[in-house]
Amino acid sequence: MTVTHHVRVYKSAEDLPRDQQLAWKIAEVATDPVEVEPAVVDMIINRIIDNAAVAAASLTRRPVSAARAQAMDHPVSRGGEGATVFGCVLQDRTSPEWAAWANGVAVRELDYHDTFLAAEYSHPGDNIPPILAVAQHAGKDGAALIRGLATGYEIQVDLVRAISLHKHKIDHVAHLGPSAAAGIGTLLGLPTETIYQAVGQALHTTTATRQSRKGEISTWKAHAPAFAGKMAVEAVDRALRGETSPSPIYEGEDGVIAWLLDGPDAAYDVPLPAPGEPKRGILDTYTKEHSAEYQAQAWIDLARKLGNENPSLRDPANIASVVLHTSHHTHYVIGSGANDPQKYDPTASRETLDHSIPYIFTVALQDGAWHHVDSYAPERAARPDTVALWNKVTTAEDAEWTRRYHSEDPNEKAFGGRVEITLTDGSTIVDEIAVADAHPLGARPFARADYVRKFRLLAEPVLDADEIERFLDLAQRLPELSADEVLQLSIVAKPGVLDAAPSPRGLF
Repeated sequence: MTVTHHVRVYKSAEDLPRDQQLAWKIAEVATDPVEVEPAVVDMIINRIIDNAAVAAASLTRRPVSAARAQAMDHPVSRGGEGATVFGCVLQDRTSPEWAAWANGVAVRELDYHDTFLAAEYSHPGDNIPPILAVAQHAGKDGAALIRGLATGYEIQVDLVRAISLHKHKIDHVAHLGPSAAAGIGTLLGLPTETIYQAVGQALHTTTATRQSRKGEISTWKAHAPAFAGKMAVEAVDRALRGETSPSPIYEGEDGVIAWLLDGPDAAYDVPLPAPGEPKRGILDTYTKEHSAEYQAQAWIDLARKLGNENPSLRDPANIASVVLHTSHHTHYVIGSGANDPQKYDPTASRETLDHSIPYIFTVALQDGAWHHVDSYAPERAARPDTVALWNKVTTAEDAEWTRRYHSEDPNEKAFGGRVEITLTDGSTIVDEIAVADAHPLGARPFARADYVRKFRLLAEPVLDADEIERFLDLAQRLPELSADEVLQLSIVAKPGVLDAAPSPRGLF
């Protein structure tokens, strides 16, 4: 059964025992020795494959190259074997916090891996780079890695279910620091006290504003979760050395809730697994078939369907208006309700375009498909007929779709909406979609074969065929991997691929 932990703000004069604090409760979940269920093991394998797929596709992009260069400018620290960096040969390693940084940027760069949406937004796969990096450095085997990842996903999902950050313009990676720290704690078999201190430090150092996802979105969007993962590794290191953290970090009079979230009168109910309850959080998450913000996934599927069924919809001369009736989040964050002119700017960055549902719907409608590179190409965004149709697409909040977006019933929860296309002759076309085709309740739910197919598609341009098979074999044998094999759980680029990537120099 799930235990609901009631969280509120306490004045400094009030007594809040340590074992009643949320950070301690999180640490207790991390130290619970419950076995990992087979379905969870299988999904962890899927997500390791998924992360490697999207990392492969981003290896030569400038932000990833910059992060990789920073990591490789740091030697392996004295405490272990070091950790691998996506793209680099397995013998070239760096300190685990820097591997978490480089690999975290590679995983997030294309906005193409898994997601969980509830009170807050998240990409729980961001837990994998820091936890895997520490596993490699500390010489942990596949079974230990699975336990750590199950915790990371569980804590991320539980926090996201209960505590909204975006409402106060705090970036969602503030839930990632604590979850990754907890997962590392499980991986290493640390005591509750140590994990408690690490969770508090990780949260304290990873709260930042959502300006990184507003207006002209910069390359920091991919770096933000990698930074949180790096901070989680460093927080665990400090906690292991006996250093303490601000306490109580969530509930304190000057803590996160009182000053960054709902204020001194706030209260949250955070669901956490009871002692002995398996950590199943990962099973409630879902990955992306398309490289775009998750709220765009269903809309891409609907748009390509409409365009393929009725090609005349691709010509702006035939369209008077397109209105996407959707949830509050979709309208105000990636829709016209954001009031960001950049969302209609054909010269906007890729990071901005993948947060513009008017652009995404237009291109998917016209092309009948979606491609992680071609759909964002500057020449594609600037095509005159695309710009003309794009400017006829708006969003509107619909109360029912907002309600379904926030529903706790997985059979009712929805991320799509209803489209109303008004043609120039006055007729209308109306259609709707609740979830993406790849969603567990969608038309074609993702299974192991789909994850493998996605990996092959994205990896083939940059990895040799033998390397693709080597990685897939390792990943799918995860429960039985030795520590030496975990150290090989990375991808190595074809000769010359990284040499052709940008190689910016910096301070290090």
